[in-house]
Amino acid sequence: MSEVFENNMKFAPFMRFFNNNKTSFLSFFTLILAVVIISFVMSNITKSNNEKAAVIYQDWLSKNIDSDDGKDQASLLFNELTSSYKKTGYAKIALLTNASSDARDGNNTEALKNFSKLIKLTDGMGGNKLFNKIARVSSARLLSSNGDLDAALQILEKYLSSSTNAYIHELTGDILLKKEENALAEEQYLLAKDKYTDETSLTIVSMKLANLKS
Repeated sequence: MSEVFENNMKFAPFMRFFNNNKTSFLSFFTLILAVVIISFVMSNITKSNNEKAAVIYQDWLSKNIDSDDGKDQASLLFNELTSSYKKTGYAKIALLTNASSDARDGNNTEALKNFSKLIKLTDGMGGNKLFNKIARVSSARLLSSNGDLDAALQILEKYLSSSTNAYIHELTGDILLKKEENALAEEQYLLAKDKYTDETSLTIVSMKLANLKS
């Protein structure tokens, strides 16, 4: 009996601590359980949305946009995909595809709209850095060609405060040159030259630097 009593006494402080903090413990375990349940539900919702988006995306790709009827159907599917399932990868690919197609056709206004949507969808935490960079660079090129030079620089601004790839430095240099800010353009071209590894790109940026000094 004495051994049982001694064992009980060992656990007495723990029992008192548990009893005094019972509400906190229950709240903590309830919170953990809620997080697990929510994560499970969200995972299933994401999976379901991806499956539905995949069907719509394939249907959108299959439409013949050469006919008015096919173009209207494709437009309806595109709008559904990029609104109801905008968080899926299929929506992002569709936006990039449409924007790039519009840009090639010279429809800069529509292209910029879709690139802008893609930037918003892929920005910040939980976004997609690759899609975001492609959309920003493409937008900057279009804005620059439209003469909206300040807007073009602003959209690339997030990359200029840190080390970025050679092409973005070169593009920034091109925009600054259009603004007649030659000293700043030269800085960007030099950064691009330091990062390029292929001979063609090095030759092009070297020519731009030579033109600045002529």
